[in-house]
Amino acid sequence: MTWLRDVDRRILAVAVPAFFALVTEPLMLLADTAIIGHLGTPQLGGLAAASVVLGTVVGLCVFLAYGSTASVARHHGAGDDRTALGLAVSSLWLAVGLGIALAALVAATSRPLADALSSSGEVAGHARAYLLVSSLGVPAMLLILAATGALRGVLDLRTPLLATIVANLVNVALNLALVYAFGLGVQGAAAGTVVAQWLAAAWLVAAVVRRAHPVRASIRPRPGEILAAATQGVPLVVRTLTLRATVVLAALVAAGLGDVQLAAHQVAATLVTLLAFALDAVAIAGQTLTGGALGAGDAAGTRALTRRMIGWGVGTGLVAGAVLAALAPWLPHLFTSDAAVRSALVPALLVVAAIQPLSGVVFVLDGVLIGAGDGVYLAIAGIVTLAVYTPLVLAVGATGAGFTWLWVAYGGFIAARLATLWLRQRGDTWMVLGATRSAD
Repeated sequence: MTWLRDVDRRILAVAVPAFFALVTEPLMLLADTAIIGHLGTPQLGGLAAASVVLGTVVGLCVFLAYGSTASVARHHGAGDDRTALGLAVSSLWLAVGLGIALAALVAATSRPLADALSSSGEVAGHARAYLLVSSLGVPAMLLILAATGALRGVLDLRTPLLATIVANLVNVALNLALVYAFGLGVQGAAAGTVVAQWLAAAWLVAAVVRRAHPVRASIRPRPGEILAAATQGVPLVVRTLTLRATVVLAALVAAGLGDVQLAAHQVAATLVTLLAFALDAVAIAGQTLTGGALGAGDAAGTRALTRRMIGWGVGTGLVAGAVLAALAPWLPHLFTSDAAVRSALVPALLVVAAIQPLSGVVFVLDGVLIGAGDGVYLAIAGIVTLAVYTPLVLAVGATGAGFTWLWVAYGGFIAARLATLWLRQRGDTWMVLGATRSAD
């Protein structure tokens, strides 16, 4: 029992601050959704289309956080903080380069992307306006990913928490002022979010640089190390690409169902994202503690941590599902004044609530394998999962089954992820010991 209490304390020490930091990130999108939703259904639909694009761009770069956490945690666990912080700084330089290139790409392709993902011309206009302004925040979002991942690797959860809380408060204040006081509409909401994102990015980058100086880690760009970080992130990019493909497919099907369904999908998807970030708190503990345990050569400790975190995943999933089910009849009123959108949302949210216990285990196992550097398997598993989900979601669109069935298909996606991840964790192949992962 003493050992279990010690394990739980270690998990909570990472998971609790990670939880508050993680849930504040999607709260920026929730704030935009609530503020824009009351402007009208076309504006909410435009945000839905734009969010898919921005979520995909940033989501494909989540390896900046996950890869940084895993590599920094391994070297930190092995007692080599100079190398750990050097890798952290290289991930920041990679984030800058990728961010500038992707920001330009989003701006240049905003019109065709908005048209493809929108249910009407009016919706597409709002989506393009939001994308053009939001593209300015893409480099900041990638810097936030890289810096947050590095700080988690050295068990600094407090700094990301404070930065994201302040950024969210700034975001809400600016959005309300720009949208309603100055009448800037969706563009005002996007501008407020961009300012908040750059504030958080500056704060977190400064924190990494301050940690690098005492251990004499170089803060200059090192092309070889930056290229290595990019190369090592390829499997996680593939894994994330398969996850984002499911989001895009769902949005396309929702757009085909009509303006009301697309607007409802934005609210449901935003709430699911919030829940995912909340459940991901234990997954962050999985990444950080698994990387540290493997770096220290502790195979038995790694296995014990995994078993305990699976239990935490089940528990947090049950709580998340119960809360969502209880609030489902009232939550839609926060985001829209359209009775049709609210009516479509309630049964879909109940389906999402039923899925949460499975999601809790999925996020934990995903975090454990990311912390172990098992990216190649995660990429393969993602491809398999996408192959299972695609016919399910396309069947919803082809048969006109309705908006609720779109989220039933999402349940099939979560079940497929659970099967692939559970199969992997039962073996020992993923548990490679030492400061670097030299085997698969």
